[in-house]
Amino acid sequence: MPESQPHIFVTGATRGIGAAIVQALTARGAKVIGHGTQAAPGILAADLSQAGAADGLWDAALAALDGRIDVLINNAGVFEAIPVDAPDADWQASWARTMQINLQGSADLCRRMVLHATAREAEAGTLRGRIVNVASRAAYRGDSPAHWHYAASKAGMVAMTKSIARGYAGQGLAAFAICPGYVMTGVAEDYLASRGGDRLLADIPLGRVAQPDEVASVATYLALDAPASMTGAVLDVNGASFVR
Repeated sequence: MPESQPHIFVTGATRGIGAAIVQALTARGAKVIGHGTQAAPGILAADLSQAGAADGLWDAALAALDGRIDVLINNAGVFEAIPVDAPDADWQASWARTMQINLQGSADLCRRMVLHATAREAEAGTLRGRIVNVASRAAYRGDSPAHWHYAASKAGMVAMTKSIARGYAGQGLAAFAICPGYVMTGVAEDYLASRGGDRLLADIPLGRVAQPDEVASVATYLALDAPASMTGAVLDVNGASFVR
């Protein structure tokens, strides 16, 4: 990372994991701009379910960060159920929305980060930029019968991260992925309650779900401290509920 103040762009930054990431990075002295569905101080608004929205969001973030982004953290995502016996039109629409937000939007931003980072001048062997993609345990373990599309989108995110790491390490860009299990956000609390809570927790050897600041600590390490040789790494944060 550059010795000057790191400039970092975080999507899905208004609650849960994203908000914790912003807080942790700011505490480390980074200049951070976030993204959410509604504009607020330090937050750029964009609807990533719309094709092309990610490109406009990138341009706005780049302007807000004085024309330089050192780290992109893709955290925005949706976790919405669609049963296999849903009407065809609903099934198709749910898959399209989940893939657009979770994978295509992230891919569009990763593309812009690759182009931005590889165009910057840097000494040989040093990093021009980093990408941290927040995926999910579901990328490897799968998810419920109503969440095929979620698992597929997160598996795609992991594969994309590895492809970026392999393709651009020599040009000074590192890419990492984080695969959390359940995280105690409002969404997780609702989901745990809907799935039987205690029975779900019994599947986590640690005995509890992760806290947002635990995932944020991993994201902060990857964004600021991880050595370049770690590029391509996928780190699990799931209480040993799935081990590889």
